Amino acid sequence: MCGIVGFVNYKKNLKNPVSILNKMNYSLTKRGPDESGIYSSCPAFLAHRRLVVIDPIGGKQPMTYTYNENEYSIVYNGQIYNVPEIKEILTSNGFTFSTTSDTEVLLKAFVFFGYDVTKYLNGIFAFAIWNKEKEELFLARDHFGIKPLFYSLQNDNFIFASEIKALFEFPGIEKIVDKNGLCELFGIGPAHTAGTTIFKNIYELKPAHFAIFNKYGFHVHKYWKFTSKPYVDSFAETCDKIKFLLEDSIKRQLVSDVPLCVLLSGGLDSSIITAYASNYYKKNDLPALNTFSVDYVDNDKNFVKSDFQPNSDNEFINLMVNKYGTNHTKIVLDTPDLAKYLEDAMIARDVPGMADVDSSLLLLCKNVKNYATVALSGECADEILGGYPWFFRNDALNSNTFPWSIAISERQHLLNESISSNINLNDYIDFRYKESLSEVEILDTDSKETAEKRKISYLTLNWFMQTLLDRSDRMSMYNGFELRVPFCDYRLAEYLWNVPWEIKAYKGREKGLLRYIMKDILPDKIVNRKKSPYPKTHNPSYLKAVKNMLAKIMQNKNAPINDLLNRNYILEILDTDGSAFTRPWFGQLMTGPQLMAYLCQVNMWLEKYEPKIEL
Repeated sequence: MCGIVGFVNYKKNLKNPVSILNKMNYSLTKRGPDESGIYSSCPAFLAHRRLVVIDPIGGKQPMTYTYNENEYSIVYNGQIYNVPEIKEILTSNGFTFSTTSDTEVLLKAFVFFGYDVTKYLNGIFAFAIWNKEKEELFLARDHFGIKPLFYSLQNDNFIFASEIKALFEFPGIEKIVDKNGLCELFGIGPAHTAGTTIFKNIYELKPAHFAIFNKYGFHVHKYWKFTSKPYVDSFAETCDKIKFLLEDSIKRQLVSDVPLCVLLSGGLDSSIITAYASNYYKKNDLPALNTFSVDYVDNDKNFVKSDFQPNSDNEFINLMVNKYGTNHTKIVLDTPDLAKYLEDAMIARDVPGMADVDSSLLLLCKNVKNYATVALSGECADEILGGYPWFFRNDALNSNTFPWSIAISERQHLLNESISSNINLNDYIDFRYKESLSEVEILDTDSKETAEKRKISYLTLNWFMQTLLDRSDRMSMYNGFELRVPFCDYRLAEYLWNVPWEIKAYKGREKGLLRYIMKDILPDKIVNRKKSPYPKTHNPSYLKAVKNMLAKIMQNKNAPINDLLNRNYILEILDTDGSAFTRPWFGQLMTGPQLMAYLCQVNMWLEKYEPKIEL
């Protein structure tokens, strides 16, 4: 895992391009703390920050390969999981290899397959390859956008980077937030519309897309999408295929030349990964699998049962540790750190995010990094298998908006009067919602329920899951730590897309089919455990800490947040411990304390990034 940056400058109108490249690259040091390298051959300038995971010696980047007297150079962030199959094709066609790195395989695969290379890749990736003879840059991003890639076109320069902060090191790229940016930030956020950012003239390469930049311009192409097909498999065939794809995905993602572990919450998804990974370790005579969980100081004393969090994790974690004999470590976070690292979490995203839902994951990765460099996580199972409450609740299904973000009027009210009079969040959200739904392929053979669930699944996969994948990448890579998500294997998601809802929600349960498939593999208590989201702190000291933090900000009438948001509403939110904002800001977890922490992040962002607001 790494950070990549670069630019192409055909008109040679830059002074000291290598110095600019180094500044951009340095800003991504946290993503790649182990090594750095640059490629400089006008008009192309590429740079790389490396986190060593595979082949420490042979995987150095940028990597250059000469073929038929033409030179190809790559910078790459990610992991290709089907290297053996690609390598076999290339070897049979005369290619040889001098390293065991997937970087070399990817580079030579591009030389052989050309623009079609993405059709052969299974993995998480964002990469750029410079074709010296054609003076052309090729860029690509994985199927679900697990690895980030941002770009901008400025004064005849094409500039790209793994994170937005690196783009700001390029001369002339400004931090401007216009009306659309404000709608993204306060209407859609912490989600975002694919391809966009909150900053004017800064974009992301969409998931499942590749792009070509040359003297003739910039061209983007989609290489994969969900395709709706009539479903013909029997129930037994369905179970067998899902079981095979899931086990295969987990095994492929256990490859690493550095210490690897699993994040275990005791929920169904992380327990499945733990079971398969542990069995794989035992079968291959490897030491006991290392597992890690997160908890909070005094959470056991303050835990309050709710529909969204019906029980705490510890009992279920212990059950899995005892059954599979993992070497388990519990990371316990305290309130002061959760609050202290809100700014780091914001910097990791370059925008305000999910408050302590972010900072807690950042701190978990920071602590686990002392033991391992790679972790497998159970994220994305709920998205591809229908695990969230909104798949089952009529009020959510009939909300006519994104069901994880229904507090639209409250969001509008949060803007100060001068901004609120210039933008309409509801209209913008409604446009994005309908635009996304128009992309869903519904079949004549779909039952009414399957058709309905295709729509909500598509929204969840392309919006909510993307938000969590962004979180996973930024919070982990901020610590030079790699998170892998086996449930996000595109083959598994592609297959499940066409499984009828009646089968997917077997016996009417969230992830009912997955539970049935795992009934002989996991303990009954785990199989039957009701979905519980990522654990958050229930310690009242956290509410007190973020309330004090926000109150201190609001004591300063010159605080930049006052120029953007409704000061009186924020004071009301403070006085009511967040309950004045009557519904969660986002998802299930961003309630009172998280909303106040988010508002603190907004002020931190305004102070640190100093964006220019254009209305």
